[in-house]
This record gives sequence, C-alpha cells and structure tokens, in this order.
Amino acid sequence: MPSVEPLVQFDNLQKIYPVSGFGRKKASLRAVDGLTLSIHEGETLGLVGESGCGKSTTGQLAARLLDPTGGIIRYRGADLAQFRGKSAKAMRRKIQYVFQDPYASLNPRHAVAELLEEPLRIHRIGDKRERKRRVDEMLERIGLEASYGKRYVHELSGGQRQRIGIARALMLKPEFLILDEPVSALDVSVQSQILNLLKELQSDFGLTYLFISHDLNVVHYMSDRIAVMYLGKVVEVAGVDDIYAKPLHPYTQALVSAIPTEHRREKRERILLKGDIPSASDVPAGCSFHTRCPLAHDRCRRAEPDLLPAGSGNRSVRCHLYA
Repeated sequence: MPSVEPLVQFDNLQKIYPVSGFGRKKASLRAVDGLTLSIHEGETLGLVGESGCGKSTTGQLAARLLDPTGGIIRYRGADLAQFRGKSAKAMRRKIQYVFQDPYASLNPRHAVAELLEEPLRIHRIGDKRERKRRVDEMLERIGLEASYGKRYVHELSGGQRQRIGIARALMLKPEFLILDEPVSALDVSVQSQILNLLKELQSDFGLTYLFISHDLNVVHYMSDRIAVMYLGKVVEVAGVDDIYAKPLHPYTQALVSAIPTEHRREKRERILLKGDIPSASDVPAGCSFHTRCPLAHDRCRRAEPDLLPAGSGNRSVRCHLYA
C-alpha cells in the first residue's frame, strides 16, 4: 500500500517555451502549466492524455532532464532544484528514466554488458569483478542469459532492447522510475511480458512508478491511480477503478468511452469530441477544454476552473460542473 506522505510532489510546476518566428508575434508554448500532483511511495501513478498534452515533458522534469520554468519538484520533501554537484549526482541515483525507444537511448557502439556497467563506473560503485557480477545478476533478473552481455543493441529484438533499457535504469538501485511509453513500440504479446516484468520488479525492489502512456488499457493494468492531462494541466485524478467505472471530467469520459470492450456484444456509448486539440501556444481562455466539450456553458468560456476535490475518496477534478 502507498505511504501517507508523498515520495514525489509537483507544486505548480511549469515548463514554458518561448515561440517566435518570421512574421509572427512572440508567444509562449505552455507544455506544462501549473501542474500540482503527488506520487506516493510504492504506488504506480498513470499519466494519460492525447499526444502533446505534456505527459513526457512532466516525466522529463521529474527526472531533471529538463529544468522547470516555474514551480517546485519535491523528493521526500526536499526541493530538487537545491541539489548541486555531488548531492545532485547522488540524487540522480534515486530517480531513473526508461525511454520509449530503447534503440535510440542505448549506445549502439557498446555491448550490453558495457551499457549496464556504465552507470556503476560513473558513480564509482564496486571494482571490475563486482560490477561484472552485478551486470550478470541483472541480466538474469530481467529474463536474459549472461551471454547477452556480449551482444550489441542491433542484435536484439524490440522486447529484449526494452529489457536492457529497464535493466540499465535499475543498475543504481533507484527508488523512483519514470516509464515513458515503455511498451508502445512493442507487439501486443511482448507488451504483456514487459508489463508483467515491471510489476515483478516493483514488488521485488520496492519501486515507485510514474507510468506515462496514451493506452488506457495498459494504464488500467499497471496503475493504482490515474492523472488525466489536457493541454499541460491535470483535469482529473482518481483511483484507477473510479476513473474507469465513473469518469467525472468530460474529457476523461471521452477517453474512457473510446476503450474497446472486452466482448463483441457489449456496447459502450462513444463520446466523439469535436475539433482537434488546440495548440499549447494558443490555449483558449477560460477552461482550456471548452472548445471541444459537449457540456460547455458561458462560465467555461470566461473562467478557468480549479482542480478541486470531488466525490468520495481521494479524487479531484478540474471542471465547473463540480465546483
């Protein structure tokens, strides 16, 4: 069960990019816009939304691959921005990132054993014999033989590459893993193997996950809670069963209605949203979802709703219908 105090806390987190070009006025692309969210130790928080909503940017901010424009990221109550030098390096051991495309994130010039040993060498952990032992143990733990250490990335299948990406992230014994679309590029049969491996590793090593995906079936299988993002903002946060049984926000309702049913005869009323998602550099005034919302009214066009508690349990929604 997750702990009471959050392991990771985002407070009014922002990532804003300046946008300018020939013949156009200066503008700002609000990739992440005032995000407040907590992740508890031992849980998996699923982060979902359409492409361009800010999911991956949020993950990269959490891993300090990007610096935030504003707001605070706290880890066990400490502001990550305050860590410098050796303390920042030590903190990086606790937070690791698993990328969507392992082929692009793993150096093709190095054999697998070198790729897994590299984090240990950077952090000066163990001698050569100890590092080799840990590499062999990790290969076995992810379901590959030690002989795979001599292979190169191009010699591996997609599933094997992702296993290596996961193993590399685990070499420093982190506490918090950010999983950015970790199975979206894999065949369905391989997806299930990787998802089951992630669940086993979480149980064995006491890991906390931020699981980023656009596939709601995958998120349903992996997550304890789900946060739904739209145009850089979280619009609903709830337990996984609450989200799927009774979504509150109109955007969440549309996402859930698009999930294929398990049985052919089972029917679910599909909610079709009008128009495309607006640009993050030209966010509509008021509620950013009002241009596509079937329930929008005048207040939605004028005033932006806050993310407020709604219903029973630990649930929040950003919608005037529940204010």
